[in-house]
Amino acid sequence: MKFLNAIARAIDAVNEFIGRAVQWLVGVATLISALNALARYGLGRSSNAWLEIQWYLFAAIILLAAGYTLKHNGHVRIDVIFGRFSARAQAWIDLFGTLLFLLPLCGLMVWFAVPGFLDSFQSGEVSPDAGGLIRWPVRLLIPLGFTLLALQGVAEIIRRIAFLRGEIKLSHESPREEV
Repeated sequence: MKFLNAIARAIDAVNEFIGRAVQWLVGVATLISALNALARYGLGRSSNAWLEIQWYLFAAIILLAAGYTLKHNGHVRIDVIFGRFSARAQAWIDLFGTLLFLLPLCGLMVWFAVPGFLDSFQSGEVSPDAGGLIRWPVRLLIPLGFTLLALQGVAEIIRRIAFLRGEIKLSHESPREEV
């Protein structure tokens, strides 16, 4: 189990790094949005590329930070009901939910998104809008984001099993090991 816990910590580190890096994209997207609005309404100039880069950044923020959000227990759940269960029951619910719902969904998303990315990359797909951007980078975000989310799901499974075996404690606020 020590080896699996090391894998979970490595996955945590990857998603922590990416999640913290992606936080900076919020500021970049805000700045681009403000400058685009200034150019559009103040100077009468606009560009589809500036609008599309905002969409691309938003997609990157949401998709690449999904694993980070799971790591920090930030996904939506029904805490009113979930919080009434014991820690062991919560661990079982998380374990089965991850195995039955999260990982299969992530697998399907990656499975269906990779061909779209490859087609876009190979064909050099460009937005049909005048001045639009190439599409493959944003299409790559889908399988990449769901892969990071699935990996974090694996880390959470490892952690829940370790907890159920009595090897670690889980904090109340976060599924991470207590230090």
